[in-house]
Amino acid sequence: MNRLKKGVLITLSFLLCGALLIQLTNNNHVYRAVAYTYLKGRTGPGIEDHKYFKHTDVVAKNYRALPNSSSYNKKELTPEELAIIEKYKTEAFLVIKNDSVVYEHYWDGYSEDSRSNSFSMAKTIVSILVGIAINEGKIKNIDQPVADFIPSFKVGVKQQITIRHLVTMSSGIGFDEHYKNPLAYPAKAYYGKDINKLTLGYEATEQPGKVFNYLSGNTQLLGIILESATGLSLNEYASQKLWNPINAKNTAWWDIDDAGNEKAYCCFNSNARDFSRIGLLYLHKGKWNDKQIVSEQYASESVVPANLVNTRGEKNTCYGYSWWIMNYKTKNIFYARGILGQYVFVVPSENLVVVRLGWDRAKRKETDDHSPDAYSYLDIALNKYATNN
Repeated sequence: MNRLKKGVLITLSFLLCGALLIQLTNNNHVYRAVAYTYLKGRTGPGIEDHKYFKHTDVVAKNYRALPNSSSYNKKELTPEELAIIEKYKTEAFLVIKNDSVVYEHYWDGYSEDSRSNSFSMAKTIVSILVGIAINEGKIKNIDQPVADFIPSFKVGVKQQITIRHLVTMSSGIGFDEHYKNPLAYPAKAYYGKDINKLTLGYEATEQPGKVFNYLSGNTQLLGIILESATGLSLNEYASQKLWNPINAKNTAWWDIDDAGNEKAYCCFNSNARDFSRIGLLYLHKGKWNDKQIVSEQYASESVVPANLVNTRGEKNTCYGYSWWIMNYKTKNIFYARGILGQYVFVVPSENLVVVRLGWDRAKRKETDDHSPDAYSYLDIALNKYATNN
């Protein structure tokens, strides 16, 4: 047997053993993961994955345009600033100052109407919907037990888990959030057939309300709770109570699995201008124009670090009710973010909202809760549009 034939046989044997292992362990999602990544020339999810998944519509039918400032696009970015923004394949960069758009730019064929995946920015949207459901009395309060909505939580440690624990990522449930492991929760949730069944199968491994541990399954549980509490699907509730009230222009797409469940923890597809409305809503403490969409109390509590420690044993300073939080250059900033550098930054002291969408982000240091590129985008916006500049 020559070396070529031997190599082919070894490769085929390896593939057959892998396929058998996938079947025996019920990890058929791996086939879809490979088809949507490596066979597309990528090693992970992309911002246009809505092409491969079914979706529900978060309907927009009450559009009111965001005003452009009189100084709209008059402050050009320097070649150095553009190079920083373009480094990680940005598709949209938008800045709003004093409720008017002062700068926007798009790349590679994207426009103000292009939809792309926001990934974990959807967690922030779900948190807002929780606040609205509390306003409406559909949920009693942030400390209501999850067991009131999901019967399987009426046993063991799960009885102690509340909505607060889910929205602050402190449930103690053992979701294995390993992004490079094709057999961990994120891959199974993203490419699998029934995300809700998957999510409900995990058990609590730690005491709730102690440790901030960023795990996507917590938000998926919130999606299940919202549907139970409101009697509406997640996309219907988002359409009626958020997307229409904030006058979004374009109907958003929320990716679903084969069972028809929205992937609540991710996969909300929209554009920079409409995403900026989420930032504007919380810049104004839950109010849109003259209407309080989510209570000022809930909106204000959302952007204060939850009283927890992180997995490094340090006091949590970076996460509230599914909003990321930082103090940067003496400014308190909160923001929504997605894994590939999707950001909606809010800088209240400057009355500023900054949106960046794109294909990638810088690698985060283990000792820093924020990615280096996030600081870069903020630097550019602040240098151009801070009050004293």
